Amino acid sequence: MASGLKIKAILEHASEFSMELLNPGADLQKRVQESDLNRPGLALAGFFENFASSRVHVFGLGEWSYIMSLSAEILAERLESFFQYDVPCLIFTHDNSPPEHFIQRACEKKIPILKTKQTTHTFLEKFSSFLDENLAPSQTIHGGLIEVFGVGVLIKGKAGIGKSETMLELVERGHRLVADDAVEIKLVHGSRLYGYANETLGYHMEIRGLGIINIKDLFGSGSVRKFKRIDLMVVLVEWNDTQYSIIESDRLGLDDKMEDVLGLPVSCLVIPIRPGRNIPILIETAAKNYNLKTMGMHPGRIFNEKLKQFLAEKSQSLMD
Repeated sequence: MASGLKIKAILEHASEFSMELLNPGADLQKRVQESDLNRPGLALAGFFENFASSRVHVFGLGEWSYIMSLSAEILAERLESFFQYDVPCLIFTHDNSPPEHFIQRACEKKIPILKTKQTTHTFLEKFSSFLDENLAPSQTIHGGLIEVFGVGVLIKGKAGIGKSETMLELVERGHRLVADDAVEIKLVHGSRLYGYANETLGYHMEIRGLGIINIKDLFGSGSVRKFKRIDLMVVLVEWNDTQYSIIESDRLGLDDKMEDVLGLPVSCLVIPIRPGRNIPILIETAAKNYNLKTMGMHPGRIFNEKLKQFLAEKSQSLMD
């Protein structure tokens, strides 16, 4: 299956970018493969070495003014070279339109020409972020995502273990749901993981015995959010000998366990489930503890250092 973002899909956000299509006969099935944008000033001057033909080309005020200053003969010559490349899309800023001959050549190649009322700087900033988000590597994970004290907590576990009930209680306690059951995760800028709700599921949640509920309708718009950066993963497991022995091996939490998601390590906690354990409170505490660690305070390691110091002093006193 071809990757990338279709021009047709971009035009669905036309109002967001004050954008319109100038040549309706263009091929809107063309795909944008890269989030980087190109300013084609050098190409218009006839220099095509390392020409980034696979990118969207943005004609700012400078490029437009240069085109408009060329004679018909020189413009035709430059466009002959320019349109040898099958670029995905051309966009003019400042509500400027190219000359008619420019549009005709683009129509021959079925290359879409768009124009926006936004300034070049504003458009580049917004559109680049839009492409970053929509072209980012992604995967869907079975689980839930909730914001707890500002921390994006991805909750995983096998079916029926209580993920949805846990998140429902966290929402009751004032935290915000992003997604339940299926979380779409995107790697943005190659360094940050963001989770989104599945478009079909939205803010719905299945609770055994209750059926489908809508968190936004029940708790208000303040109880949900569209997306959240993923900071911490919590895996809920059955409390049994095998799982417990694994968790028991690091009672102090000295070693930060990491889980790979789309090539990035995510801090991971494994929490065993059994009757009487208040899992929402444990997750709240885990979120607060995560915030402490990001500020350089690691309770387990601090305790371990104090314990080693105490034992060393005790040993020394016995020797004396």
